[in-house]
Order: sequence, then structure tokens, then C-alpha cells
Amino acid sequence: MISVELPGALRPFARGNTVVTLNEPCATVGEALEKLERQWPGVRDRVLDEQGSLRPHVAVFVGEESIRYRGGLGAPLPDGSTIVILPAVSGG
Repeated sequence: MISVELPGALRPFARGNTVVTLNEPCATVGEALEKLERQWPGVRDRVLDEQGSLRPHVAVFVGEESIRYRGGLGAPLPDGSTIVILPAVSGG
């Protein structure tokens, strides 16, 4: 089982849920996002761009570690993991 925590902007695509659960095993973050899209259409398209890469204004974590430092969408996803999707914060 994989838990996915959604930011406010994505909750309307998941009937307002803050956390959604994927009951199927997922080997990687990318696979989890594919399964998330099947269950909650529209979420993945706000996380990934047209080429299937992580959008620059979105941060994705497995637990407390950014997937950017764990192999990106190929980051391993042990059963029981929590994926956290956040809008990236920047400033100037």
C-alpha cells in the first residue's frame, strides 16, 4: 500500500481528499503516478509535463527525501511508503 499526500490544488481531482491510497504495489514513483492517474484522472498531468518529466514548480518526496536526489521518477518505492506532492516554493 502506498499513500499519496496531495496539496490543495490537486485535491479537487481526488474528490477533496488530502491523502489517497494506492492498494497495488508500485516499484517506482513513476509507476505510482501512473496508477494514481488511473484512480484519480488529472493529478498526474499537474505533476508531470508533456514529456513525462517532473514539472519544475512541483516537488515530490518519498518520506522526507526529494525524488530529485533518489533517481527521479525511477526512485524506488518500498511498500508502505508515503509520497508527498508539494508546489515548489521559490522567491527572488
